Amino acid sequence: MDNLTPKKIVEELDKYIIGQGKAKKAVAIALRNRWRRQLLSDEMKDEILPKNILMIGPTGVGKTEIARRLSKLAQAPFIKVEASKFTEVGYVGRDVESMIRDLSGLALNMVKTEHMEKVQEKAQWLAEEKILDLLLPPPRPPKKMSLAEETLEEEKQNYQETREKLRSQLKEGKLDNRYIDLEVREKVVPFGVISNIGMDEIEMNLKEMLGNFLPEKAKRKKVKVPEALRIIQQEEANKLIDMDKVVKEAIERTEQNGIIFIDEIDKIASKGSSYGPDVSREGVQRDLLPIVEGSTVQTKHGPVKTDHILFIAAGAFSVSKPSDLIPELQGRFPIRAELDALGKNEFLRILKEPRNALIKQYVALIETEDVKINFTDDSIEELASTAATVNEKTENIGARRLHTILEKVLEDISFNAPDIKAGELSIDAKYVREKLSDIVKDEDLSRYIL
Repeated sequence: MDNLTPKKIVEELDKYIIGQGKAKKAVAIALRNRWRRQLLSDEMKDEILPKNILMIGPTGVGKTEIARRLSKLAQAPFIKVEASKFTEVGYVGRDVESMIRDLSGLALNMVKTEHMEKVQEKAQWLAEEKILDLLLPPPRPPKKMSLAEETLEEEKQNYQETREKLRSQLKEGKLDNRYIDLEVREKVVPFGVISNIGMDEIEMNLKEMLGNFLPEKAKRKKVKVPEALRIIQQEEANKLIDMDKVVKEAIERTEQNGIIFIDEIDKIASKGSSYGPDVSREGVQRDLLPIVEGSTVQTKHGPVKTDHILFIAAGAFSVSKPSDLIPELQGRFPIRAELDALGKNEFLRILKEPRNALIKQYVALIETEDVKINFTDDSIEELASTAATVNEKTENIGARRLHTILEKVLEDISFNAPDIKAGELSIDAKYVREKLSDIVKDEDLSRYIL
């Protein structure tokens, strides 16, 4: 992280996101400040709170992508939530504290995976030993002790030689098709409880809450050697890691490095009505406020303080304005980053420049069928121009329009690709126009299809 300067962060974001320099700069500074804070004294560190960011801009211009790429750069626990999915405490639905519980769960999985990677070598060795025990059970001690020591030693040596031969075969994959009897243990939720509730989400939550209190059911099943090796290796790795240490580290990482991206925050902006849905929207804002300000949320892994979690909120604010949020919540997002609407020039760059450019994605997908497609420069220009035109005539959904248009243009090729024997196809502007011109001309039709 020490070499991840704001300039380098922006450079990394530029590889995937076109334009939006102001927003990139804002998030780069916020991320760097997290690293700077870690170097301060404990007393000063506690005083410095994250500068939360409010990104304002139309849909499809890169708000979510900026936050997602930022979390990958930071290698921090990151979740995206939609403000419109939350309900005020007391109403049916998800409460805002659930995002902290989700974030801590994600952090736990991250830390657990890291710890398990450190013990994989030992776990693999232990798994191999167990597989060999199942394939070649150790000899039983003789009932009569009258056997000569030489005979016992010879039997022991023969067993070891056979075991080592099996070990070599196991490593070379020669035993991959053999089946072995394996005892698999899994936790069982009492059937009566679930049948009464009858909801998958509650079943999952119940399993999480009850955790170690659930009874384990052992069942034997025949599995191939590679699958048995994977199952046993996982079990052994779980035994080797210290879960108390993992939980402690996960909570610390959640508190110090966690990033929560709250999308569609404009959907909970209230316009001052004292009745109807606006009351509930304002309630969600008031529930959100203490979490963003800094409070303690109880999770199944333990209490999590939210004081130093970075919150990035985003919204189109096409109907409402940031000033429609309650004043206290506005104050908790001091950094405002406005994102620009995208036009033809940006669409051209989005299609060609990023590492994950749409053209590259579709070329790679079709190439799996041994069909290579080439987009001419004029075809890419036609795609960008069409996307811009449709966005102007209908709803402006930003770069997401490119996905819809490319799907329509490549529909026949994608369908017939397994049967195409040509091996190489060229897509030019004429082909794009043939596929789209009628739809673009008919505004009603384009609303439904593009």
